[in-house]
Amino acid sequence: MKVVVTGATGFIGRPVCKTLMQAGHTVTALTRDPERARTTLGPQASCLAWGENAAPEWKQAVAEADAVVHLAGEPIGAQKWTPAFKQKILDSRVETTRVLVAAICAGQSKPDALISASGINVYGDRKDETVTEETGPGDDFLAQVCRQWEAEAQKAAACGVRVARLRTSVVLGQGGALERMLYPLPLPVSLWKLGLAGKLGSGRQWLPWIHIDDAVGLYVWAATHAEVSGPVNVTAPNPVTNAQFTAALARALHRPAFLPVPAVALRALVGEFAETLLIGQKALPTVALRLGYAFRYPDLDAALHALLSR
Repeated sequence: MKVVVTGATGFIGRPVCKTLMQAGHTVTALTRDPERARTTLGPQASCLAWGENAAPEWKQAVAEADAVVHLAGEPIGAQKWTPAFKQKILDSRVETTRVLVAAICAGQSKPDALISASGINVYGDRKDETVTEETGPGDDFLAQVCRQWEAEAQKAAACGVRVARLRTSVVLGQGGALERMLYPLPLPVSLWKLGLAGKLGSGRQWLPWIHIDDAVGLYVWAATHAEVSGPVNVTAPNPVTNAQFTAALARALHRPAFLPVPAVALRALVGEFAETLLIGQKALPTVALRLGYAFRYPDLDAALHALLSR
């Protein structure tokens, strides 16, 4: 297959490209910095600048692709949420998707599939409700971002393209969310290793999670299986609460976790982004399970052990 990937140098994009190339697929990365992408992805990947003002070669690559995997988007926890940064979160998802879908629909030939990232935050705060792909959306900031993001991606379906919207949960891997959990402060030593860490707020909020290998596996699976379309929850089949996650992480590190972070302190530390950490979704991957995806790490203890023993 010929696969075009946006966000190819990101936390999920890098291993997605690597996995596709190892399986014999041809990968073209659409990026703001082709030179950096070539250094990151290696000589096997073709790297092109893209966007409304870029040279037209990227549009030809999209037209000739069998599948497009769209992962571009500003990390939501990169800094405190100012109005300007919230707009950047929105635009980096909605505007890039609009440009990409416009190119898909304008081409004389078209890819068979668009696999577009989204977030599990689309459901908003669901308390203890069990969440599947059939659950309706929430109405907080990130839910609204995801709704607009998905709406732009879904427009490709009107052009005859299969669209899968992968609602991605907290991805655990080397770096990413797990690193921010282990090093929440700008210090060279982990508070966890000092025994000075614990649950966030009450700890009762659900924390949907997935091992990086399964997150990558689901994106590649969606790109290569024609029966996958619509919303897909990218989350392990066994969600946990924040308190349960904290206990599992403490077991994996062989350290205590007795110092909870009060909600007020979390809000002071990271601002409005704290609200995202204090709510959750008890989300299940019902579509992936129904269509036969086999999770490598369905249980949290095994996932953390695999990651932290590396």
